[in-house]
Amino acid sequence: MGLQIGNIVPREATEFSQLKGRTIAVDAYNTIYQFLSTIRQPDGTPLMDKKGNITSHLSGLFYRNVALKYKTNLMRTEAKGEAREKYKEAMKKEDIEEMGKYAKQFVHLTKEIVDESKELLEAMGIAIVQAPGEAEAQAAHMARTDKNIYAVASQDYDSLLFAAPRLIQNLTLARRRKLASGSYVFISPEFVELEKVLNALQVNHEQLISIGILTGTDYNPGGVKGIGPKKALQIVIKYKYPAAIFNSVREQIEKQAEEGRDFDWQEVFELFKKPDVDKDFKVEFQKINENKIKEILLEHDFSEERIENQLAKLREHKEQAKQRKLF
Repeated sequence: MGLQIGNIVPREATEFSQLKGRTIAVDAYNTIYQFLSTIRQPDGTPLMDKKGNITSHLSGLFYRNVALKYKTNLMRTEAKGEAREKYKEAMKKEDIEEMGKYAKQFVHLTKEIVDESKELLEAMGIAIVQAPGEAEAQAAHMARTDKNIYAVASQDYDSLLFAAPRLIQNLTLARRRKLASGSYVFISPEFVELEKVLNALQVNHEQLISIGILTGTDYNPGGVKGIGPKKALQIVIKYKYPAAIFNSVREQIEKQAEEGRDFDWQEVFELFKKPDVDKDFKVEFQKINENKIKEILLEHDFSEERIENQLAKLREHKEQAKQRKLF
């Protein structure tokens, strides 16, 4: 679900031209998950090769790259189970539209999908760092400690709670996004800077984490009932310190516990304050291996002509980059 504090966070529009030459850390698991969810047939089934192996992730990683969460909680599991049952009902009725709608909701990553994705990314010359825990925590740590990494790219604001100094949202070539209502909204890349967020809200980083926990994170979905971003900000400014902040809403949290929606705010706080990250990470960009790219994709029945067309674009980009460096 991600952290929902967008309406109190200052952000500014940016352009792809302003990001040229910069290294951006991306949560690959989340990206692969999105490809599996969106790159599908009309009836909701993912793209597959002749052997029945899923290839949506490979299609997204290859074609879209050239063109340019830590806990699995019970609520999420139940939602996927419900979506799977609704998909089965739609399939019995041969309702293609409904099948497509619900099939996207019970996507899960397998080890094979992850391993194939890593292999393809490396062949494309994209650096990979395996996070020991939450990927966004690792990306935030990298952006904070490595001067060569400019920002974290994510649609969620969780990266700010992990102290990412800069966040890029809407990092996509698509210029519009479809809403649940079926309508579309125009989108463009947006830039969020942690220091500006803290200054604008007049809070420190620990208080920002507290706002996140009050409104709800992946570790405590829904947060404290009845508390949205603006109210959370008021509570944080009034009580200042985490212990006092959560003591002020102790009764609401205890009431939620009786309903089965309890959480330990201190435990969640520590997950953001001291996340499990690889502090000895190395970012290494390998040379593009065209033969390996073709081997991976052709094994899954991708069109050799389309692969060659994309590789030609890749060569063109490389040549242009060389010319810019010489200039």
